[in-house]
Amino acid sequence: MKEEIEALFNKPAGAYSEEDFDLFCAFKKALNSGRVRAAEPDPEAPNGWRVNGWVKKGILLGFRMGKIIDMSIDASRQPWFDKATYPVRRITAEMGVRIVPGGSSIRDGVFLGRGVTCMPPMYINVGAYVGDGTMIDSHALVGSCAQVGRHCHISAAAQIGGVLEPVGAMPVIIEDEVLLGGNSGVYEGAIVRRRAVLGTGVILNRSTPVYDLVKDRIIAGSAEDPLVIPAEAVVVAGARAVKKGIGADHGISLYTPVIVKYRDAKTEAKLQLEELLR
Repeated sequence: MKEEIEALFNKPAGAYSEEDFDLFCAFKKALNSGRVRAAEPDPEAPNGWRVNGWVKKGILLGFRMGKIIDMSIDASRQPWFDKATYPVRRITAEMGVRIVPGGSSIRDGVFLGRGVTCMPPMYINVGAYVGDGTMIDSHALVGSCAQVGRHCHISAAAQIGGVLEPVGAMPVIIEDEVLLGGNSGVYEGAIVRRRAVLGTGVILNRSTPVYDLVKDRIIAGSAEDPLVIPAEAVVVAGARAVKKGIGADHGISLYTPVIVKYRDAKTEAKLQLEELLR
């Protein structure tokens, strides 16, 4: 499929044949089943993850191939217009996924593991992968191509940014058993390692350094490398003082994420109630 998708991607946009649409449909089914992913674990990669650029090309193809159609259930009350190639994801009770009533939306081309819980209203975009037992809470976003592991909790209003272009760029990676606190945000291809905890309001991106008070170090991303939050780190929102110029004169501080500890028994006790909600 990889070679066929790349050949179709390089084909000039225009009239697509029935065989082209059949290929794209087969590609979406592979996304839905988790057989292909925009990024996947790779022990030989520097950060333990490999980007599959051809999968991103396939997703972009869908936008190129699709025409805008009326998807409204009731056009007078709630009009929906989107690409014909990306309808709402079909969910059945046999999949073991909970979608609580109240206005959530999951685009076609998303993998959902068994036991995933979706609290309304939340949104999962095309190309995302959500592992078994993960909870996506109210007003949360899982962006295009984001990879979310097993038994995570994406709290209310948390944002996981999408990275669809450029095709070689790492999407946001949330590994297993991670807790993203309310109103937190992970962007620009950051990697949050397994069992890490992001407190309320923590924002992670490539340009904001993270101060590890436990291990006496500063963690930062670069143009070539993503920001990587260590496994089991507990990150809270902090501030650092501006030490010169007008900022210092006026006592200005800048936001910065701070690792205040690594998970311990006290942390586990606070998170134990999670299982009662699943």
